[in-house]
Amino acid sequence: MTRTRMPALVLIGFSLVGLLAGCGKDKKNDSSASSKGSTNETTAAALPAATLNASGSTFVQPFLEEVIKSFSDKHSGVVINYGGGGSGKGRTDLQGGIVDFCGTDATVAAADVSKYKGAFLYFPTVAAPITVSYNLTGVDSLQLSPTTIAKIFLGQTKTWNAADIAADNPGVKLPATAITVAHRSDSSGTTSNFTSFLKTAAGPAWTLDAGSTVAWPAGEQAGNGNSGVAQIISGANGAVGYVDFSDAKAANLKFAKIKNKAGKFVEASLAGASAALANVTVNPDLTYNPLWADGDTAYPITSPTWILAYTNQSDHAKGTDLKAFLSYIYSDGQGMANSINYAQLSDTIKQQAVAQLDKLVIPA
Repeated sequence: MTRTRMPALVLIGFSLVGLLAGCGKDKKNDSSASSKGSTNETTAAALPAATLNASGSTFVQPFLEEVIKSFSDKHSGVVINYGGGGSGKGRTDLQGGIVDFCGTDATVAAADVSKYKGAFLYFPTVAAPITVSYNLTGVDSLQLSPTTIAKIFLGQTKTWNAADIAADNPGVKLPATAITVAHRSDSSGTTSNFTSFLKTAAGPAWTLDAGSTVAWPAGEQAGNGNSGVAQIISGANGAVGYVDFSDAKAANLKFAKIKNKAGKFVEASLAGASAALANVTVNPDLTYNPLWADGDTAYPITSPTWILAYTNQSDHAKGTDLKAFLSYIYSDGQGMANSINYAQLSDTIKQQAVAQLDKLVIPA
């Protein structure tokens, strides 16, 4: 009896559901909710299966890896591989067509624009502090001014009890431990932003140029990626280096408070990075510079970071998936940022980035 009646019950059930759905159309809220759900399902179903390959910034890599995982969980047909390697490698890979997009913490030099296979767009992702991390037994709190940092990384200040460090830290007992400087070995956006900060904030005290690579003094140690620098610092008493906030936290490093433009010693924090973002001017191409920003609470070595992609996409599936992934960064991705030790974009920057998504040209 059950078998003979089940189809009739099902038909009745479907009829009732149809009636309820039809009645629901008269209610604005129910209609909106239904429409929203349908749109999300359509968007998910519409994403074609494709594999996107990317490389670049290790500064933003922990953030991108988490967002990629979350995005892929919702869109199983889309595979995104992010290989890191440093901002310089990412930009070079994009020039050569090896990757579909890259992560970069530095803008493209004017001399390199012609190396790319057409016009490209900057898509801001998040921001975060670059820490001046150190390993010094017995010293758990340290303050450093830009001029002092410049002298340390130039090799002019050689011990931790030197006069310039002592002047920044009145009342602190500093040991005579030799300073071991660690910096990046690869072409790095973190290096570019760190040296740009010193060039601006330390003035004539910084005698090297700013860039993704610089001619560091002999005798300093070099690590690959932010995690490589963090490893050097962790392994040597007296070591100091510049490391992104996420990797510094992951390695349990101590980092100094840095004197900002307002003359305040500010600890590296997401709040300090957000304060720096609040005072930036965003250029038409969505590049901006939060280094040495105005404001009492602004952290002075706050780094921007972008995804760089070609304006004219060559593949429909990849272009469609890339646009969806970027859109995801500006929605769910922003909500994930703080828990991964990154500062969200300001509302102004995020709105401009979302609007720029329509500049991507995707073939039929």
